[in-house]
Amino acid sequence: MSGPPPAAPPSAEEQEVDVVVVGAGFAGLGTAVQLARRGRESFVVLERAAELGGTWRDNTYPGVACDIPSHLYSFSFAPKPDWSRVFAPGAEIQEYLRDLARDEGVLPHLRTGADVLAADWDGARWRVRTTVGTWRARALVVAVGRLSEPRFPVLPGLAGFGGEVVHSSRWRDAGPLAGRRVGVVGTGASAVQLVPALAREAAGVVVFQRSAPYVVPREDRPYSAAERAAFSADPSLAQRLRAELFDRFDEGIAARRESGPEVAELRRRALDHLAAQVPDAGLRAALTPDYEVGCKRVLLSDDYYPTLQRADVVLEPAALQRLEPGVAVAANGARHELDALVLATGFLSTTPPFAARVRGRGGLTLAEHWAQGMVSFASTVVHGFPSMFVLDGPNASLGHNSAVHMIETQIGYLLGALDHLARDPAPLEVTRDAERAYTAEVDELSAATVWLRGGCRSWYVDERSGRQTLLWPASGRSFAERNGTFDPAPFGARPVSS
Repeated sequence: MSGPPPAAPPSAEEQEVDVVVVGAGFAGLGTAVQLARRGRESFVVLERAAELGGTWRDNTYPGVACDIPSHLYSFSFAPKPDWSRVFAPGAEIQEYLRDLARDEGVLPHLRTGADVLAADWDGARWRVRTTVGTWRARALVVAVGRLSEPRFPVLPGLAGFGGEVVHSSRWRDAGPLAGRRVGVVGTGASAVQLVPALAREAAGVVVFQRSAPYVVPREDRPYSAAERAAFSADPSLAQRLRAELFDRFDEGIAARRESGPEVAELRRRALDHLAAQVPDAGLRAALTPDYEVGCKRVLLSDDYYPTLQRADVVLEPAALQRLEPGVAVAANGARHELDALVLATGFLSTTPPFAARVRGRGGLTLAEHWAQGMVSFASTVVHGFPSMFVLDGPNASLGHNSAVHMIETQIGYLLGALDHLARDPAPLEVTRDAERAYTAEVDELSAATVWLRGGCRSWYVDERSGRQTLLWPASGRSFAERNGTFDPAPFGARPVSS
């Protein structure tokens, strides 16, 4: 579900359900599991790809793994006791999602290859047209995520480069890179994982760095057979570990304030890691960020810095400016002969293309409503779009803790709204005043964070408005307290007794 829709398929009989869920990644599958367990609402999960999994289906590049510990990066209502490592590899997370969908009875509700052409509010229900049919529902759950649409940079000369070009999130389309000279554009989370793995097989690697990231030790390790057996035998052990990890990570929000000892400590930890791993002063200077720690995503790696010191790896401390046949030219004039180019350039996170395909009350598109940046109430509902719920959308992620916690909180809010709709079927539309007040609250909380005051350019901030629209600017626990329980009052509705 992205960008302007392709041509509509031949008309087919519309199918009626209570809930349409768009997307079969973590958010969509988590919603589907809870709906299946309730057994109260009929529902369908529409997935444009041929398989479920979202981010973990799409990202299969060498070295892909999570940077949140496994027992925290999984649903509390569907724990997995036998994670192989502290930080799960991407393929294992994808397997977890496949098993979850199968074991929880979600697969009969899943429609793959169902690209959403348009979702329109007709005054009473949502009409969702896809490449495989049309559904009408009283509630629409948009669970397409923030990391589904790759960002492709504008590179003069790309058409004439002549070499392989692939985005890191489309690795299945890549040709063989072993023994070839490969350029990597970007130094974010994907690049930091990809570069060490790529360097082990390529003839040479050039990393084009527009700005240096902060990197802290990863400290990954496999779980022993005894640990996995203990987690399986006593589920409370994994529950306690999850709670301990959540509390420890949640303390990290203090290091995202504009100033304070926590910021200084995180900065010291990152720079000490750099100093310990990079003895060369010149390289170390090139790898030292020129903005405050936390302004961009803080990365975890034990092998990125050592990889950059290999004889066959070059750090180019400048952005890629243009391409010529077989040559990449950096902004500082440096030229590098390459056979292939990997774009680790992130995603269209603040301007989700799916918004152009959703029309609410009066025919207004979600993209038009979000023309100056994403806004919402409770990070989940949007004025002008009745009975629509956006998961993992505006200000619904964290820069310091698990996104799965946020998704679970939003699913709880959604289920409360569905309970209300079961008692009072009138469409739920949050008021304009409630949305504006919530947006002002988020903006005020964001104002004193390093995301806006840290001196960097990041994918958390909407370039059109300068607003921070991706992250909840407080603790994960506070998000659950603020947004975990549905209240009909902001919708202009009164509570309805069960």
